Amino acid sequence: MKIINKTVLITGGGSGIGYEVAKLLSAAGNKVILVGRTESKIQTAAKTLDNAVAIQCDINDDGDVRMLIKTISEQYPELSVLINNAGAAFLYEHGENAGAFEKATAEFATNYFSVIRLTEGLIPVLKAQPEAAIVNVTSIAAFAPGAYLPSYADSKAALRSYTLSLRHTFSKDTNIKVFELIPPLVNTEFSKEIGGKQNGMPAVEVAEALMDGFQNEEYEIQVGQTAEFRKYYLADPEGALAMMNQG
Repeated sequence: MKIINKTVLITGGGSGIGYEVAKLLSAAGNKVILVGRTESKIQTAAKTLDNAVAIQCDINDDGDVRMLIKTISEQYPELSVLINNAGAAFLYEHGENAGAFEKATAEFATNYFSVIRLTEGLIPVLKAQPEAAIVNVTSIAAFAPGAYLPSYADSKAALRSYTLSLRHTFSKDTNIKVFELIPPLVNTEFSKEIGGKQNGMPAVEVAEALMDGFQNEEYEIQVGQTAEFRKYYLADPEGALAMMNQG
């Protein structure tokens, strides 16, 4: 699939993986729509790119999402690629007074339910294009959870399951291709608390892997160590869980 001269919407596009993807897409001649909760952040990011616009939207707010879908439908009806990249995570371990319910509720709201709502709302626009794509950004943790990010891993496992069923459904008589971008730990502000700065791979390498995945129509884009970890998980689930939680 060639991503050239297309209009692409990226949630969480003001920093990290989303911004690096936006840079590569902009450089390749695409129009990028950066969506984020903090207007100043996405406006600043958009100003650094060619052919980029910023739209403020809290993807957990029903009113904001309805307005975003209306704006895209009316002003950017040529939208052909949706990248669901925005994410939320809490660093904690299960136990009494962990606040797991509240943390999990917030993580699922951003990492899972918001993706379903926005995707479903934009399906009519995507279906109207000659060729379209949806990209859901999951995580290596979708295969085996790190106990220090338990409900984040749960939400990404749910998103992976949604992505698989969406791909299966849309493979029948539609023009929409469904990709899953599965990174390991990445060096971003988002992952700073869990050692991303010291041990994470550069966000630009994740963005480059996505561009390669588009080009090769590789629907499961297993970035960096994810491919080897997935093989290990399939061969030895208990060993993979222990590896994810070593140290």
